[in-house]
Amino acid sequence: VGNDDNNLNSIFYEHLTRSLQESLCGDLILGRWGNYNTGDCFILASDYLNAFVHLIEIGNGLVTFQLRGLEFRGTYCQQREVEAITEGDEDNEGCCCCKPGHLPHLLSCNAAFNLRWLTWEITRTQYILEGYSIIDNNAATMLQVFDLRRILIRYYIKSIIYFTASSPKILDWIKDESIQKILQPYAKWHYIERDLAMFNVNIDEDYVPCLQGITRASFCSVYLDWIQFCARKRVEHLDSDEDSPLVTLSFALCILGRRALGTASHNMAISLDSFLYGLHALFKGDFRIAAKDEWVFADMDLLHKVVAPAIRMSLKLHQDQFTCPDEYEDPAVLYEAIQSFEEKVVICHEGDPAWRSAVLSNREELLTLRHVVDEGADEYKVIMLHKSYLSFKVIKVNKECVRGLWAGQQQELIFLRNRNPERGSIQNNKQVLRNLINSSCDQPLGYPMYVSPLTTSYLGTHSQLRNIWGGPVSLDNIKKWFKSKWLRMRKDCHAAAHHERGNVEEVDSGGGSSSSNNSTGNSSQSSSSQPTRDGTPQLQTSSQEVHQRAGRRKPRSQSVQAHTALNQRPPASSHSGPIVESRQPFIQTSTSAHEIAQRLSSSQLSFHNSATSVFSQSPAVPVAGQLTVQDRAAAMLRSSLASSTSSTLSLLFGKRSFSSALVISGLSAADGGNTSDTQSSSSMNIAMGPSARAASQAARQVTETCEATDAMEPRPQREAGPAHALFMSRNLECRRASQEDMALEDTASQQSLSEEQ
Repeated sequence: VGNDDNNLNSIFYEHLTRSLQESLCGDLILGRWGNYNTGDCFILASDYLNAFVHLIEIGNGLVTFQLRGLEFRGTYCQQREVEAITEGDEDNEGCCCCKPGHLPHLLSCNAAFNLRWLTWEITRTQYILEGYSIIDNNAATMLQVFDLRRILIRYYIKSIIYFTASSPKILDWIKDESIQKILQPYAKWHYIERDLAMFNVNIDEDYVPCLQGITRASFCSVYLDWIQFCARKRVEHLDSDEDSPLVTLSFALCILGRRALGTASHNMAISLDSFLYGLHALFKGDFRIAAKDEWVFADMDLLHKVVAPAIRMSLKLHQDQFTCPDEYEDPAVLYEAIQSFEEKVVICHEGDPAWRSAVLSNREELLTLRHVVDEGADEYKVIMLHKSYLSFKVIKVNKECVRGLWAGQQQELIFLRNRNPERGSIQNNKQVLRNLINSSCDQPLGYPMYVSPLTTSYLGTHSQLRNIWGGPVSLDNIKKWFKSKWLRMRKDCHAAAHHERGNVEEVDSGGGSSSSNNSTGNSSQSSSSQPTRDGTPQLQTSSQEVHQRAGRRKPRSQSVQAHTALNQRPPASSHSGPIVESRQPFIQTSTSAHEIAQRLSSSQLSFHNSATSVFSQSPAVPVAGQLTVQDRAAAMLRSSLASSTSSTLSLLFGKRSFSSALVISGLSAADGGNTSDTQSSSSMNIAMGPSARAASQAARQVTETCEATDAMEPRPQREAGPAHALFMSRNLECRRASQEDMALEDTASQQSLSEEQ
C-alpha cells in the first residue's frame, strides 16, 4: 500500500485516539490493562489497526498518553510479529523433547518456558473500543462490464432529476428568463444531442442508434415517469408534463452531467481505466465544463447542489443494487432510499474536510472512492465505513527494551549513517517485537502512520465509572444533586397526594359513608314528614331548600327514581300528567340509575323465587271466610320485596342513612299491599318539582285514608302456620326498624332546620 493510502488511513488512528481519551483512565483504574506505571508501553493489535500507546504521566484521576499508529497492512516483518501476538500457546504440548501434553487450563512446560523469555505479555485478549469497520471493494471489478456501467449511468441521471425536483430553488430556475432562453433548443422535440465520444449505446439507455444521439423524446420515454413522481412529492404544485420547463431543465442537466463525465474520461468512456478516472474526478468535485454547458454558471448551485451530489449518490445506489438488484425498480422505493442516504450516509471524497469532520463526529455510515497508487499500479477502491465496536489485544512491552531499541536506531541512522531500508536492526524478532517497536519511533528513525499529540484522559469521562462514582465533587455538582433530589421528592409527594385524592373521589362517587350520609341526610331532611294529631304525615320542606340540596342528592334520587320507574308499576293515583311526562326523559339520561335498578330488580327476583319456594312447601287448606293461600302468598311477597329493597338500600346508603333511604323509597310508610305504590309516589315526589310533589302528596293522603278505613273494618281471622308466622315476624321487624330510624332522622332534621333558621 502506497503512502497515499497510509495518509488517508491516519484519520482512523485519530478517531481511535479520541475513543481512548474517554475510556483509558477509567480502564486503567478498573485493571483492564493490568499493572501500569509512568512510562509503560502497550501495543493494541487487531486485524488491521496496530497502535503503540505510551503512558507519559499518571496523576490523580488523569492519564496523559501518546498514540502512534502503524501501517494497516505493513511489511512482511510486521505481519510475522502480529501473527506471533495473535497465535496462542494452548496447542503446545511439548516438554523438552517429548509431547506428554498438559493439564486442562494449564500451559505445557515448553510453552511456559518460552513465554518467560519474551519481553512482552498479553494483558487482555479482548479490549473493546468504539471505531469503524472498513469494507473496501475494487471499483474495477464492479464496473468492468457495460451492463454495470449502464446501471451506474441510470442512477446518475435519476439522482440528477431527484436533486433538481427537490431543490428549494427549482421555482427560481424555472422562472429565470436567462436560463430559459439558453435552454430553448432543449425544449424542441426534434433536438438531437450528437456526441459520439460522450454518448454510447452500451451505457446510455435513451440513446437512439439510428439518430446516433439522444433526443428529448427518447429521454422522456425513459425518465418522464420518474420526473413526474419526484414532482408529485413536492408540497407545492409543480408542472411536470412533457412540455413543462421542469422536463426541459432536467433534460439539459442530464446531458451536462454525462458530458462532464465524458470530458473527465478524456472522451474514452469505452475504456474501463478512463471511465474510472473520470468517475473519480467527478467524485472529488473536479468538473470540466464544455463551452455548450456554460449556461450552468448562471447559478453555481446547479453544479454544486445537483450534479456533484448526484454522481456520489449514484455510486451508493450502485453498491446497494448488488444485494437487491430489482428493489430500486419501484419509484417509491428508490425515492425513499435516496432520501434516507441523503440524511444518514456521508458520501464525499477523503480530501474533503467534511470527511474528517464526519469520522470524528461518529457518523453511522460513510462512503468514498479512493485512488490508490502502489508501485506503479493504479487501483480504485470503494471504501465503506460502518460504526461498530472493535476488539483489540492489549500487549504490555518492556519499557527498557523499547528505550534500548529506539536508542540503537538513533545511533545506527544518525551517527553511523546506515541508510539501508532492509537493515538487520529492523527485521522481525518475535521475542522482542523489534519491527513493531522500531517502526513506531518518530521520524526519521521510524515510519509511523500517525503520531498523536500528548492527550489527557480524565476519570470523569469514563461512562461506567461516572454512573458509579457520580463525577467530581464541586459546587455545581452538589447544587445539581440537591436540586435533583428536591425535584424527585416533590414529584413523589405530588404523585402520592394525587393518588389519595383519587381514592377519596372514588369513595365519594362510589357510595362512601361520609358522602352518602350527607346526601341521604339532606334528602331525608327535604322529604321528612311530621305526624299531625290524626296521625297523617305532612311534608314541611320548602321548594327553595329542595333546590339548594338538589345537587348533593341528585345521584341518590336518580337511582331510586330509576328503580321505581323501571321495576315497579305505579298506582293509579300517581299517574298524573306532569309526573309521567317528566319521568321518561329522566330515565333515559341516567346510566347509573339503570345499573342500580338492575341490581335491585335482581335482588327482588331472587327473593321472589325463595318466597315462592317457601309458599309451595306450606300446606294450603282453604276455609270459608278466611284468606286463600294465593292471597297470603301475594301479601308475603309484597312484604319480602320491601325487606329486600330496604336491605339493598342499606348497603348503598350506609347504616346511619338507612331511614332516609326508606323515606326516599317509600318503605317507611309501606304496609303490605301499598309498598310499590308508596315507593313509586315517594320517589317521583323527590325527583319532580313542587307541583308534582303536591299532586303526589294529595294522592298519598287519599291512599292512606283508604287504608285507615280498611283497617277499621273487621277482617276474618287468619290461620296460623309457618308461612304466616314468617310473614308476621318480617313485617313486624320492618315496621319497628323503620319507626326507630324515622324517629332518629326526624330529630336530626328538626335540629338542622333550627340551625339553618
